[in-house]
Amino acid sequence: MTQTLKILLVDDDADLLKLLSIRLRAARHQVKTATCGEEALALLPHFQPSLVISDLRMDGMDGLALFDSIRRDYPGLPVIILTAHGSIPEAVDATQRGVFGYLTKPFDGSQLLSLVEKAGRLGATTSQDSASPSEEWRSELITRSAVMEEALRQAYLAAETETNILIQSESGTGKELLARAIHRASPRAGGPFVAVNCSAIPETLLESELFGHSKGSFTGATQNRKGLFEEADGGTLFLDEVGDMPLTFQAKLLRALQEGEVRPVGANRSVSVDVRVISATHRDLEQAMAEEQFRADLFYRLNVVRIDLPPLRDRREDIPLLANRFLTQANARNKRQIEGFAPDAIEFMMTAPWPGNVRQLQNLVEHATAICTTAIVPVSLVQRALRHDLTIIPSLADVRERQDREYLENLLRVTEGKVSAAARLAGRNRTEFYKLLRRHHLDPIWFRPSAPDTDDRGAGA
Repeated sequence: MTQTLKILLVDDDADLLKLLSIRLRAARHQVKTATCGEEALALLPHFQPSLVISDLRMDGMDGLALFDSIRRDYPGLPVIILTAHGSIPEAVDATQRGVFGYLTKPFDGSQLLSLVEKAGRLGATTSQDSASPSEEWRSELITRSAVMEEALRQAYLAAETETNILIQSESGTGKELLARAIHRASPRAGGPFVAVNCSAIPETLLESELFGHSKGSFTGATQNRKGLFEEADGGTLFLDEVGDMPLTFQAKLLRALQEGEVRPVGANRSVSVDVRVISATHRDLEQAMAEEQFRADLFYRLNVVRIDLPPLRDRREDIPLLANRFLTQANARNKRQIEGFAPDAIEFMMTAPWPGNVRQLQNLVEHATAICTTAIVPVSLVQRALRHDLTIIPSLADVRERQDREYLENLLRVTEGKVSAAARLAGRNRTEFYKLLRRHHLDPIWFRPSAPDTDDRGAGA
């Protein structure tokens, strides 16, 4: 039986576009059409086709220019080129550049359907090779970024263990989404996932919220109440912004983690709990320890496995994917039918600074789509939404942290990862410089073109 495919047709000839659509839909394929290459690029991340069929000669972006853009952003997506101006040089150029198929008009409909079927088999083979039964665990975290994939790989490996995990990243990067994904991939997936924002609970209520309380233990305690540790029994407890937890409470949390039990406020006995803890913070906990704002023993208890979630500026290739997912969600919520973003709108988003990370991007898409009156969101609306986004001003600490990291990266890049040379340029000794590298999670090896020099060998950050 022929596989049903999602096919994007691109042609500036309206009559041919209609004819091809009829033929492909008759073969039970799902078809979306675009009249130019620019429109096709706007539709790609929203429609997510399994095949693109494009005319070669079109006004503006031609078929091969469209193919080059598709190959850069969607390397596994097959493209078939159609042309009425076929020639041997063009065919050779197309196939050498990686075009899946090339047909000269007029062509027999069976030729096209045969080529489409072959493309479908290729796509099915590719997805079977690359997909795994466990992909569902990370379905909320879409990416094609290598740095993000590495973070997810580490998360998947850690999920299979019972160790505590610390997620370190800036605000708005999706720490809770990653924590939920780890829970889904873990042996505790059948148990509860309980999330708590430590910075949102007043210090006076934090103990009662996490450990519970007994009836009459304080004014307003009219009955016994389970804490979040007990609610998460058999599952995962996610402590978001754990770096903002009051110092006076940190000893109580440490005791609960060490002993595997909690004592509700006002109770005479402790309660055993079986909980795996995932914590997250945007703060530099090592610096907080140095400033005596975070207990070292608690840090080492939480930081058994550490995952650094990259900021959006370090995974810009994900911006079109994320923007179109947020667009789909906004369409569903608001009963809209906006089809995508104009290419210059995507380009603008790709170059924006995004200090608020993925959360800021989601807010921008929500704003832009709410006031959009066309099928494609223009760049002007995206620019307007960004100007009105109050999350674009980063904190002073975030700015300093980013500048320090960029300075260290530039030093290592200039010195090709030679720590001694970089330390001299920075006016620091090697020990101090290695502490700076550890604080900013930088490894000199990343900047070395070949094997490390003997003076730095064995002293990794």
